[in-house]
Amino acid sequence: MGIEHPKYKVAVVQAAPAWLDLDASIDKSIALIREAAEKGARLIAFPEAFIPGYPWHIWMDSPAWAIGCGFVQRYFDNSLSYDSPQAEHLRDAVRKARLTAVIGLSERDGGSLYLAQWLIGPDGETIAKRRKLRPTHAERTVYGEGDGSDLAVHARPDIGRIGALCCWEHLQPLSKYAMYAQNEQVHVAAWPSFSLYDPFAPALGAEVNNAASRVYAVEGSCFVLAPCATVSQAMIDELCDRPDKNALLHVGGGFAAIYGPDGSQIGDKLAPDQEGLLMAEIDLGAIGVAKNAADPAGHYSRPDVTRLLLNKKSYKRVEQFALPVDTIEPTDIGAAAS
Repeated sequence: MGIEHPKYKVAVVQAAPAWLDLDASIDKSIALIREAAEKGARLIAFPEAFIPGYPWHIWMDSPAWAIGCGFVQRYFDNSLSYDSPQAEHLRDAVRKARLTAVIGLSERDGGSLYLAQWLIGPDGETIAKRRKLRPTHAERTVYGEGDGSDLAVHARPDIGRIGALCCWEHLQPLSKYAMYAQNEQVHVAAWPSFSLYDPFAPALGAEVNNAASRVYAVEGSCFVLAPCATVSQAMIDELCDRPDKNALLHVGGGFAAIYGPDGSQIGDKLAPDQEGLLMAEIDLGAIGVAKNAADPAGHYSRPDVTRLLLNKKSYKRVEQFALPVDTIEPTDIGAAAS
């Protein structure tokens, strides 16, 4: 008698964010979660920084311009804190929908922001909170960075072994290998939009970056859900305050996709300016067939030739400590007073 492998529906988001509006971002995310549940999805994947939208202003002009136009303050104020009522609303919506959600967000923690992905289970409880290991290029003017604990794969009884990365983390070979080595089965590759500097910067475009998602699927022998946001006309109206800036960012840029472990594209595609959910059924049994040909961290590896060093420890900027009272000698007190 053969083993029965999990088969289930997934939903991948392609939509414009409610840009720089936290409450509207939560409402839109909840609406998409409900729609995915109504269509029978067990897992929904959101684009990078969907809450409250990707900070496109960092690519459009100088930091002084972004500050003067209020974008820096607005972005900070509308980023999501995990201990906020908005975060609780989101968790409650996932619980009511009875699915797993991987949500892209700008995380606010104290005075800093982080490019984050929040994995929430069907019980509404947190599976993981991860941060982009190293923000890309101009993103480093906005976000802090994660650590090795964020390169993690999580075993779930209903959907298999799931992991997530953001954007150009998919161009980092060692980070990818760290994920493959944890026998990832379903991967969320979150992207912001592919309309920046189009068409004169191919490295930022849909063809190159969807290729990265596709290669990840083949290399890792896993399913890849690649949500991708779109840019709305309302966002363009705010960001392009000079005619020449219309060449830097344009409406659309949505190229969401789903890939199987053999690199095949599955599910429907949407037009680059169209909002909606890509739906597909995935069968985890296909992974065993793919790995039979090439298991990157198993039989197809050569650890005697090349291997990866991975520090999974979560770093702390402040380590608190206290000396036991009985270790302080009277002479120490006298010396301190003198």
